[in-house]
Amino acid sequence: MPFYPALLDLKDRLVLLVGGGRVAARKLDSLLGAGARVRLVSPRLCPEAQAQVGAPGVELRERGFEPGDVEGAWLVISATDDEALNRSVARAAQQARVFVNVVDVPPLCSFIVPAVVRRGELTLAVSTGGASPAAARRLRQSLDKQFGPEWGVYLAILKAARHKLTALGRPAQENRPLFYELVDSPLLERVAAGDAAGVEGILARVLGPGFGLEDLGLEAGLAAGEGREPA
Repeated sequence: MPFYPALLDLKDRLVLLVGGGRVAARKLDSLLGAGARVRLVSPRLCPEAQAQVGAPGVELRERGFEPGDVEGAWLVISATDDEALNRSVARAAQQARVFVNVVDVPPLCSFIVPAVVRRGELTLAVSTGGASPAAARRLRQSLDKQFGPEWGVYLAILKAARHKLTALGRPAQENRPLFYELVDSPLLERVAAGDAAGVEGILARVLGPGFGLEDLGLEAGLAAGEGREPA
């Protein structure tokens, strides 16, 4: 059965994470990176997980899983190699009508997590529907090489330009062609080459004065993939 793809806003939302090994530690890191609050349940923690316990937003329950741990969670993730425990977590989540992911056990999942490549605002997600996580990882590695760090800088420029342009209050139908002209221009190639003058020239030609890198709050001295995105 095909899955419905979605990107979730987990900021300040509670996620239950069961497990204390290295896989759980990686899940904890990515959840905190997404701004989630994490209820971590495990009687033992690996050093990588232990190092993150003091982070803001982490609630540690240093014991075995109990069905009541699901209460209040928006999502549940079970990252253990204990089959019976995984089934208990999945059952509790399903009874609470909360989406659950049991790592590497698709039959127990109501959602699966894709292999991901991130470049600033760009998120590339690959899924094989649980058919082959190994194939998904290989595809992710291919995308990782294809989409370099310049994409983060490129999208930061497009985002800042879009915000500044829409703030002028002009009709959307006037702005839309400019957005497409920027995307169809060699802007990405100029960013990848670290050519700040070339980037400035494209912005001036398409958007006019007042849209230089400094005007947009971006560094003037771009190097490929090293331009700083606005805070």
